[in-house]
Amino acid sequence: MSLIPTASQTVGPYLHLGLTPITIADIAKDAGKGEKIVISGRVLDGEGQPIPDALLEFWQANADGKYAHPDDTQDKPLEGKFIGFGRVPTDKDGRFSFTTIKPGAVPGPGNSLQAPHIVVCLFMRGMLKHLYTRIYFSDEQAANANDPVLGLIEDAARRPTLIAERQNDKAEYRWDIVMQGENETVFFDC
Repeated sequence: MSLIPTASQTVGPYLHLGLTPITIADIAKDAGKGEKIVISGRVLDGEGQPIPDALLEFWQANADGKYAHPDDTQDKPLEGKFIGFGRVPTDKDGRFSFTTIKPGAVPGPGNSLQAPHIVVCLFMRGMLKHLYTRIYFSDEQAANANDPVLGLIEDAARRPTLIAERQNDKAEYRWDIVMQGENETVFFDC
């Protein structure tokens, strides 16, 4: 018997059938400490049109900068049931929103510290592979300036595509994903 690999397939159109029921829009509910924040935005195509059927997954460290993962061996506390993972779909207007806690700084290469950030994985119809990006925070300018991953982006004018803007005195941030064209979000090969 000979095994032949199947052809690559794009995601969807039934993406939501299997994954939407597993929506986790409140990552903060099991966090014992940390600043509770809301991040909202839209996923847009290259012409600025909303993408109504994208799915975003989020991974992050807790307020102390520790991931709820066995590979994170830092001597920092874990908080009860906080898992640092969420998943939200976009609505018909390409909007998404989730509640979490602002993460702490985590170790980076060469004993450096990475600025507080959230890792984002994006799924949507028409893509052969999901995309990875990050959310950084506008009120962490000093940490962002020294972040080793942000420093890898050669075109400094593109770095703001990764920075969520604090909206006011409230703990609300705005961050959009633009798939291509002008203001295209920086995506990473992971």
